[in-house]
Amino acid sequence: MKTILITGGGGYVGSELVNFFKKKNYKIIVIDTFWFGNHLTKHKNLKIIKGDVRNFDEKILKNVSSVIHLANIANDPAVDLNPVLSWEVNVLATYSLISKCIKYKVKQFIFASSGSVYGVKKEKRVTEDLSLVPISTYNKTKMIAERVLMSYADKIQIHCIRPATVCGLSPRMRFDVSVNNLTMQALTKKNITVFGGKQIRPNIHIKDLVNIYDFFINKPKIKSGFYNAGFENISIMSIARLISKITKAKIKVTKVIDQRSYRQDSTKLLRLGFKQKYKVIDAINDLKIAFENKTIKATPNTFTVKWMKKKKFV
Repeated sequence: MKTILITGGGGYVGSELVNFFKKKNYKIIVIDTFWFGNHLTKHKNLKIIKGDVRNFDEKILKNVSSVIHLANIANDPAVDLNPVLSWEVNVLATYSLISKCIKYKVKQFIFASSGSVYGVKKEKRVTEDLSLVPISTYNKTKMIAERVLMSYADKIQIHCIRPATVCGLSPRMRFDVSVNNLTMQALTKKNITVFGGKQIRPNIHIKDLVNIYDFFINKPKIKSGFYNAGFENISIMSIARLISKITKAKIKVTKVIDQRSYRQDSTKLLRLGFKQKYKVIDAINDLKIAFENKTIKATPNTFTVKWMKKKKFV
């Protein structure tokens, strides 16, 4: 039985990943501060540790075969609340963790980076061989963490996954990511507010991202390196129109324009044999059904920055 350590296993992606892995023949260890609540359920193969990735008992790495490092201060606004904390968590803790992994002979380290490390690109095919031009502190922490990790690629397999914007259902919901946010606006207010709308964003369904992590867990000898994980490059307006068609909500376009516009090409990942199974429209439909069934709602802890401010985590 494989033993996998997941840092940040209580987060938006992490909690969905843990639920998926519980159906597999894996032994799972989760480390998380659970700032946004603990939505994990008990399982015979799951060990939950409430703790900080910056300071934990390294002995838990004994017999761990793979680490999936999700723990981080996520997105630009959250990082800007306390840049020092973000450098500590996103970079220094990553350095400390990879050092401990090598000490305990962990074979594989999978890092949740970000597709935003490329910055704003003019190229229509943003592939892994393009230069990185991070435009925010968050982007910079991810880029530096990648470089730290790859310096150890001669000692451990390093797979840096660069996800697009994630969408879809999770035990620990987030409604501050584009598709989820716009869909919840439509469901609760019958209106969607779009800032500009022409900007292009790459997207990935949360189930596809979970499948990607599982794909790499089952192919640990894949060459160390960087792998884009985004399949649908769609304008914000196109996303709004999809949501409007499904929910019958009206679209309101504001004059305040969010200038960030970028694409992502995941051909490298697809050539390894990975297959996309889910689309943005699936996430919208799933969110609509869950809302109608009253299994999701927009609570304060589903908005990262507001919750971090309220609870004074920064």
